[in-house]
Amino acid sequence: MHNTRSGRGLMRWRRFKNLFATCVMSLMALLVLAPLFAVLGDLVRRGAGALHWSFLVNLPTPPGEAGGGMANGIAGSFMMLLVASAIGVPLGIGCGVFLSEYGNNRYGTIIRFTADVLNGVPSIVIGMTVYGLVVITQRHFSLLAGGIALGIMMVPTVSRSTEEMLRMVPQSIREAAWGLGVPRWRTTVSVVLRTATSGIITGIMLAFARVAGETAPLLFTAFGNQFWNFKLNQPTAALPLQIYTYAISAFEDWNQQAWAGALILIVLIIGTIGVVRLVAARGTLRGAA
Repeated sequence: MHNTRSGRGLMRWRRFKNLFATCVMSLMALLVLAPLFAVLGDLVRRGAGALHWSFLVNLPTPPGEAGGGMANGIAGSFMMLLVASAIGVPLGIGCGVFLSEYGNNRYGTIIRFTADVLNGVPSIVIGMTVYGLVVITQRHFSLLAGGIALGIMMVPTVSRSTEEMLRMVPQSIREAAWGLGVPRWRTTVSVVLRTATSGIITGIMLAFARVAGETAPLLFTAFGNQFWNFKLNQPTAALPLQIYTYAISAFEDWNQQAWAGALILIVLIIGTIGVVRLVAARGTLRGAA
């Protein structure tokens, strides 16, 4: 009888601890999400009033003139992020593969240290470096220079996240492929990378979200443009640049449009990440099937 009561008491205590831990973790999750929802709510409240179709399809108007939009900035940001992804993603994934599969030596240690240092370098320093190496060489600002600056910023995040994801793949999977006579490089490409696809995409999207809102490096590279530009070697508008310019303006209409541009930027980032994750999830499910 005593053992039965003791067992019930122990079960109640375990249930209480489980409930307590669940409540604490739920509270922590809410505390983490609270700033995000606060920022989104403030952006919607301040920027929704300036959102209309002409804002998405029209060019900016001259200072002091009402109306206009940020269509060139939206298009410029997309093109610049495509250039940055074309540079940063392959380099980052390649670096991460090397560190995970072949980097257990002094070369790997040097690369890891370099990636960690580069990840902490202020973005404006990267912009100034690209200015000295690319802009001065070209003798003009350009979309390409902006894409290179953002691409450099993506490399350390993508490489380190890729390395960690690949290290989480069980060694037994590699050994099974080797036992079937599959070469090591083919095992890495067809087995290990495929297994870690979801985590690698998460790292890429983290890097993408980080650079999408950068303004400082673009001031020294892309510079901005009040008109359309689809050439790699010409100055290009970008949403963060136009948001910065409009936010420090003395014109109330531009200030309002800055809030609308910030809202558009957040929506574009969230939408792009959501679409990529959805496509990746479907591809993973098809591969498993």
